[in-house]
Amino acid sequence: MSEGVLEWQVAGACNYDCSYCIQSPRYRRGRPEIAKLEAAMAWFCGLPGPWELKCSGGEAFAHPLFLDFVVPALMERSSHWLSVLTNFSASREELSAFSALTRGRLRVFSASLHLESVAAEDFVEKARWFVAEIGAATFQRKKAHMGDTPTDVSPDVAWDTKHPGPHFVVNQVVLPGQEEDAARCKKLVEAAGLRWFPQLYKTKRGVAEYPDPVALSALIGKNPSPKEANLSPSYFGRRCEAGRRYGVVDKDGALWSCRSAKRNSDGYLGNIFDGTAKMWTQVRRCPFDRCPCTVPANRGMIEGIP
Repeated sequence: MSEGVLEWQVAGACNYDCSYCIQSPRYRRGRPEIAKLEAAMAWFCGLPGPWELKCSGGEAFAHPLFLDFVVPALMERSSHWLSVLTNFSASREELSAFSALTRGRLRVFSASLHLESVAAEDFVEKARWFVAEIGAATFQRKKAHMGDTPTDVSPDVAWDTKHPGPHFVVNQVVLPGQEEDAARCKKLVEAAGLRWFPQLYKTKRGVAEYPDPVALSALIGKNPSPKEANLSPSYFGRRCEAGRRYGVVDKDGALWSCRSAKRNSDGYLGNIFDGTAKMWTQVRRCPFDRCPCTVPANRGMIEGIP
């Protein structure tokens, strides 16, 4: 099986309380204790070949065991790559520790900009600092792998030339009627040399209506690809490798083939905490009317999407 991606909700709890969060407060709770995290490590480390684990929440960094256990355990016990989706509220000290702990195996760092909790200027300044931090760490790890300096990189983990460094992206939900705020943030982010990735505001019925389609198009383009914006399109009937090369693990350890599978209770693959989880071996056709997951489309897992 070729490399796959698992999105793992390390914690349900979040230190932010955004008014537009699609998850209701009753679901934004809980942090798995050490015994469950140990069980999760055992399951993840049993996967064949290197996978990419995309840690999210709630807020992963708000779980005290994320830096104290999860990250170092993944680095020490597996050859998996690590990505993270975060609100970027972690302190600079915590982010520096995270950069060091990932040992050159950080794939994607997605920082979500929430204007209800942080000023855009402060967010961008911190992002510029962190990009320099992870860039320097990656450079040193690469030099170490080439034998120029001593290294603490595990000898069984080779430098992967296909993915020569971490990718940093700023995510932002574009709220209806607040396109002007989003445009200002986009300008700030891109002026700093960073990537800005828009997400349309989701409701339980799909994408929200926008009062000014012209202003929205100015932000995301007239016909953006999945790599340019998260629009929750439909891939109904197309062959999709979700469940085989992609899956979503919730805070309670349940593994689902994708987000739509969880919403529709179709595609349950077991639980990683009790060891019953198992990926599919076959590809199936998408049975859902919309796809809120960006990974399958952006990683070539859906028929007809390059």
